[in-house]
Amino acid sequence: MYQALYRKWRPQTFDQVIGQGHITETLKNQVRQNRLSHAYIFIGTRGTGKTTCARILAKAVNCEHPVDGNPCGRCPACKGITDGSVMDVVELDAASNNGVDSVRALREEAVFSPAEVKKRVYIIDEVHMLSTPAFNALLKILEEPPEHLLFILATTELQKVPATILSRCQRHSFRRIDNKTLANYLEYVAGEEHFDLSHDAAELIARMAEGGVRDGLSLLDQCSSYEKIDTQAVYSAMGLAGNRRIAQLFEQVLNHDTAAALNEFSAMWMDGKAPASLLQELGTLLRDVLLMQVAPKSVMELASGGFDREVLSAFARRCTRDELLFAAQTVQNSAAGIRDAKNPRMAVELCLVSLCGDLAGESVAGLKARISRLEEAVARGITVRHEPAPIADDGRVIPEEPLPEPSAFEPEEPIPAPRSYAPEEPVDEPLDVFIEEQPEDAFFDRKPKLDAPKPVSADVWKAVCGEAAKTLPMEVRMSLNDDSRMRVYGEGDVLKIEAKKGFLLDRLKRLGISEIFSAAAKTVTGRDMSVRVSELNDSPRQQRSLDELKQFKEVTFINTIGG
Repeated sequence: MYQALYRKWRPQTFDQVIGQGHITETLKNQVRQNRLSHAYIFIGTRGTGKTTCARILAKAVNCEHPVDGNPCGRCPACKGITDGSVMDVVELDAASNNGVDSVRALREEAVFSPAEVKKRVYIIDEVHMLSTPAFNALLKILEEPPEHLLFILATTELQKVPATILSRCQRHSFRRIDNKTLANYLEYVAGEEHFDLSHDAAELIARMAEGGVRDGLSLLDQCSSYEKIDTQAVYSAMGLAGNRRIAQLFEQVLNHDTAAALNEFSAMWMDGKAPASLLQELGTLLRDVLLMQVAPKSVMELASGGFDREVLSAFARRCTRDELLFAAQTVQNSAAGIRDAKNPRMAVELCLVSLCGDLAGESVAGLKARISRLEEAVARGITVRHEPAPIADDGRVIPEEPLPEPSAFEPEEPIPAPRSYAPEEPVDEPLDVFIEEQPEDAFFDRKPKLDAPKPVSADVWKAVCGEAAKTLPMEVRMSLNDDSRMRVYGEGDVLKIEAKKGFLLDRLKRLGISEIFSAAAKTVTGRDMSVRVSELNDSPRQQRSLDELKQFKEVTFINTIGG
C-alpha cells in the first residue's frame, strides 16, 4: 500500500529533524542527563515538527537503550510506541476532545502507574482548542503531577493558551525552515525516491511550502506523477500561472491596457489556473517590487526569489511606493473576499479592471498615491497635463505629440502691455429705471434677447440623451435615470450635466462625455450646441448668492424681525 511521503519520511530520532537544532539538542541533553521536566509545550507553525518531536521525546524517555539522547528504535518500547501498541503513551486531539469530561477522564487515568514502559506520556495536540473548564481541569494535574507522568502540549496559537498553563510548562518555539535548507532536503528525498527533481523546482516547492516540511513533502508528492519535475511541472500540478505570465500581466496593468490584462487572465483561466492562486502570485510580485524600492541591497534575501532582480528593478522604476501599497492592498482585499465570492472569476476581473484604470482610488491611500506620482513628475521636470488622452476608434490611446521647442533664431513675441482704462463716472439714475414694469422674478429669470436662438424643447433634449446613450460608458449610461447621482437637462442651447461629486464626476470629466453629447446634439438637431459638466448641487435652485443682487443699485433690505 502506498504511503504518503510526509508519513514515510517522518523523523524517528532527534538527529533526523531538520532546522530545529536549538530544540533537539536541548531535549537530547535533558534525556542524557535525566533532567526532564514534567510538562512541555511546543509552539510553532504547521509542519515544523512539533508533534514529531513530541513522539520522539516519548520514545526517548522510555527507551531501554538510548543512543546519545536519541531513542534506539529497536527495543520493545520504541517499537511499541511507533506502531501505537503501547497504551501508556496517549495522543489526544484537543480540537475534537476539548470538553471538560475528556480532561477529567485523563486525570482519572493519570494516577495509575504505567504498565509497559517507564513513564506515562500524554501528547495533547492543538491544546489551544480546549475550553475554559477543560483548561481549569488540566491545571490541577499540572500543578502536582505524579512522578511517572509527562505532559507534552503542542499548539499553533500561543495567545489562546492561558498564562497559568504556560507558567507550568517548559516552552520550546519551533522556527520555519528556511528555503535553502528545505530545498536541499527535498532534493535528498527525491533522490531516495528516484524522482527526477530539478534544483529550480525544489526551490519553487520550498517557497510554496512557506517553511513547513510537511507541506513541502506533500507538494513534492503531488508533483511526483511527472517523469521530470521541473518548474513548469510544478506550475501545472499546482494550478499556478508562472512567474513569466504574472510579470506580463503586471506589465499590462502598468500600461493601463485593460483589454490585454483581461485576455491574459482569460487564457490563464482556460488553462485551469485557480483565481486565488493567481491573486496570491500577483500579490507576491507586488511585495517583491516594494522590497526592491525600500531595501534594494537585501532584496534577494527578503523577496520570494521567484523573479529576477532586473525584472523587479524595471517595475520599481515605473511605480511609486504609495501606488504599490495601494495596489497590494487592492489585491489583498480581493484575495480575502474570493473565498466567499459566488463568482471567483468575476472577483479577479474586477480587481484587474480597478488596477488598470488607475493605481489610485478614491480613498486616502489612493490620494497619497496620486500625490506621490505628481511629486515624482515635478522632481523630474515633467509637465503634468490634466486633459485626457485622445482615443482612437479601435480603443487605442493615441500618444500625444511633443510640443515643438522654440527656435533659437526666432524671438518670442513680446507680451503687450495691459491697456489702461479711465474710471467711469457714476451715473445717478432712479431705481425705477431698472425695476419699472419688471415681473416679480425679474431678479432671477431674465427675458431672452430678441436675437437669441429659439430654446430647444425638452423632447429634443430627451432625444439627444437617447442618441448619446449608444456610446456612453456603462457606469454613465446606468446613471442617466438616477436623479440622485446624475441630472441631465437643457437650458436654451446649452445641455447641462450635473453629477454627484466623487467617482462619477471624475469619470465624466476624464472620459470626454462633453464630446459625446455634443456629437449626439449635432446628429439630432443639426446644430452645434455646448455641453457643460458640473457638480450636482442638491440645494434648492432658487437660492442665489448675494453677489447676484449687487448689480442693482440702492436696493434696501428691510429687517422685519422685531419691527
